[in-house]
Amino acid sequence: MNKSPKKYDVIIIGGGPAGLGAGVYAARARLKNILIERGAVGGQILNTEWVENYPGFPDGVSGLDLTAAMHKQAEKFGLETLLADVTGVKLTGKQKTVETSGGSFAAKAVIIAIGLERQKLGVPGEAEYTGKGVSYCATCDGAFFRDKPVVVVGGGNVAITEALELTKFASKITVIHRRDELRATKILQERALAEPKIKILWDSVVDEITGDTFVEKVKVSNVKTKKKSTLNVAGVFMGVGFKANTDFLKGALELDKNNSIVTDAQMATSVRGVFAAGDIRSGSVRQVIAATGDGAVAAINADRYIAGL
Repeated sequence: MNKSPKKYDVIIIGGGPAGLGAGVYAARARLKNILIERGAVGGQILNTEWVENYPGFPDGVSGLDLTAAMHKQAEKFGLETLLADVTGVKLTGKQKTVETSGGSFAAKAVIIAIGLERQKLGVPGEAEYTGKGVSYCATCDGAFFRDKPVVVVGGGNVAITEALELTKFASKITVIHRRDELRATKILQERALAEPKIKILWDSVVDEITGDTFVEKVKVSNVKTKKKSTLNVAGVFMGVGFKANTDFLKGALELDKNNSIVTDAQMATSVRGVFAAGDIRSGSVRQVIAATGDGAVAAINADRYIAGL
């Protein structure tokens, strides 16, 4: 016999800055709320060693410390936290249900703040050597490549941040970028171009990652000249962006062409009582300050929705 779901006012799915921002505001509104996170509370920002653009920290703050403080603040006001995988949702009707590996939960409103996942490149050898030289997090794995040559794939903020982080460890960092100019913010570009350890391989793409037990070589092509080359490296760091992991929401909510959740200015989705916040929201600028603001807006409007029931 199935147990009845545990009831709440608000269920927050996702424990990054958007979910934590929602948690602070929902808890302060005296809504009974629970935050469900499948990994570590803090989200992608845990992989960011230093955050320099969050107001109130003129000298910067680590991603770990920033989100730990947010979590502590939310729990102080009464937020419950559960580390579990979401296995299913039912979002129609006045009572929404969320099934997880840690039990079944029901609420009047749901806030989805699941963020984005690192995008895979999809080249031969990537899957085979993941954890054996292929990485998606320089902060996590950079120390394994001390005094060794590595490559970073990509030209946006993610890739250049990874490359700069790796200068603490690697002997040489080659950034492989398919265009002839970087897409990262100007300040990151300036730092990367001034760093002697970093070399940019312009107009180039990765064809294959090879090796024996661990990564040893990366095969590269120039997209303009078609010239092929091989780099001897110990590690490959993927910085090609993020993707929305919203397969479990298809058919339940309106998604855009990138599978991000469509919302209005109140963070309301296409289903009444369901809100989305942070990077998973269509049109998000993918910044910590914006994510926390989204979370606050979602929680305020969830409170208004519940009051109107």
